[in-house]
Amino acid sequence: MRSLLFVPGDSERKLEKGFAAGADVVIVDLEDSVAPANKLAARAVAASFIAGRRQQAGPIIYVRVNDLSSGLTDADLAALVPVKPDGIMLPKSNCGQDVQQLAAKLRVREAENGLPDGGTRILPIITETAAGVLAAASYAGASTRLAGLTWGAEDLSAAIGARAARDENGRYTDVFRLARAMTILAAGAAEVAAIDTVFPDFRDMAAFETECREAERDGFTGKMAIHPAQVPVINAAFTPSAEAIARSKAVVDAFAAAGNPGVVGIDGKMYDRPHLRLAERLLARAKAAKIPV
Repeated sequence: MRSLLFVPGDSERKLEKGFAAGADVVIVDLEDSVAPANKLAARAVAASFIAGRRQQAGPIIYVRVNDLSSGLTDADLAALVPVKPDGIMLPKSNCGQDVQQLAAKLRVREAENGLPDGGTRILPIITETAAGVLAAASYAGASTRLAGLTWGAEDLSAAIGARAARDENGRYTDVFRLARAMTILAAGAAEVAAIDTVFPDFRDMAAFETECREAERDGFTGKMAIHPAQVPVINAAFTPSAEAIARSKAVVDAFAAAGNPGVVGIDGKMYDRPHLRLAERLLARAKAAKIPV
């Protein structure tokens, strides 16, 4: 999952455009982008659209439901699980127990609809509440459905009373840098993908490209998008280059040829087991992006 594009679930026109944007994942949104009065209609529009797409080749389909405290989650799942989305995005997740609660709800809905038990994955947004940031470590081992972890700044701003998440230079302030870092660490501990949050100013492509490069550098393997124009930039930033693939393959091959030792030498440089693990991770990302390695 390199690019994950949010699309409002109540607009068939925007859904058509979103599904044609080239994103690895389309997140059909029933939460923030849908007005309270339009939730019921959004479920119907989203379910009908996804049902019509299930037999076609295309992006992975996730649905962002309303959070567990909203009282709307069960109705969202009742409407959308029957059309077999690949996963559910859980907003405002406070801890691993929230993922377990959603997993239990999904198990019931899967059984009711004759779907494989455990087939619907879960991608929680783990930093939209103060409690969520502080409980980041609780996701390790929470559920086999866990597909990754991601984070958000806007809801956290409201939750803690911060007037802005970024400073005058466009950099995240300390609290939000902490939330970002906790997401990477929590994903590493849970051995799942770390997905970076959205960049709200879709007109500032230069700053967006920089943020994508920095996210990939720091360990994120993908990024969420709010506009189709952001998708190609994300895909380019999170697709390993031919040079990086070649270097990683050389490291893996050298360890294999030497009998899997603790350290190998390549062109006068020493590489140890952490280098091997990094090379293996990069090659796995390349394969996931369908790049020959």
